[in-house]
Amino acid sequence: MLLVDKPAGLLSVPGKPDGHKDCLERRIQNEYPEARIVHRLDMATSGIMVLAMSAIAHRHLGLQFERRHIKKRYVARVWGVVSEDQGVIELPLRCDWPNRPLQMVDFEQGKSALTQWQVVERGDNSTRLLLLPKTGRSHQLRVHMQQIGHPILGDEFYAHEEARHAADRLMLHAQTLEMFHPDGGRTCKFSVQAPF
Repeated sequence: MLLVDKPAGLLSVPGKPDGHKDCLERRIQNEYPEARIVHRLDMATSGIMVLAMSAIAHRHLGLQFERRHIKKRYVARVWGVVSEDQGVIELPLRCDWPNRPLQMVDFEQGKSALTQWQVVERGDNSTRLLLLPKTGRSHQLRVHMQQIGHPILGDEFYAHEEARHAADRLMLHAQTLEMFHPDGGRTCKFSVQAPF
C-alpha cells in the first residue's frame, strides 16, 4: 500500500478535458509506476488516500471499499453553529443529470447514503465537525451538510453565497482511513491532520 495526502484542487484521476490531465494518479505513477488508484476524493477535497502497489492489494482494498469495511473520517468546517452535539443524516442521492456533476436527494431513484457527524468545536458562525460516512456516494458529505442547513464553507457547488465566500477552499479533509492490511489482514489506521 501507498498512503498519500492529496492536496485540495488536484484531481484524483485524469478528467476528459485536456486541461484535466494533471492528477494524483499520474503524479504518483511518475515515482511509483506500479501504484494503482483504489478510491477517489473530490478535486476540492484534501486528505488521505490509499493506492495499491500490486494487483493482489488492489483487489483486496477494492473489495474492502465495496463491502464498506474501510472506516473513513473527515473533518469539515460548516456554516452556522450546529446546536446538537451529534447526529445522523440518511438521505438517498443520485446524479442531477442536467446539472452534472451535481448530486441531488431523490427518495424514489436515489441510492442510500448515510452520514454520522459529531461536533468538534463551535465558532462564532461556523462549526468544526467530524464526519463519518457509512456509504461513499459522490458529493455525499457536501449534499448532506447542505440539506441540514450547514453547508461546508468554500463549497462552490452546494453552499449559498455567504458560506461559499467564507473560505478560500472547500473546508473538507479526509483525515483518517482504517482498513485491513492486504498482506495478513491486520487492522491499520492512517491519519493526516487537516490543513485548516
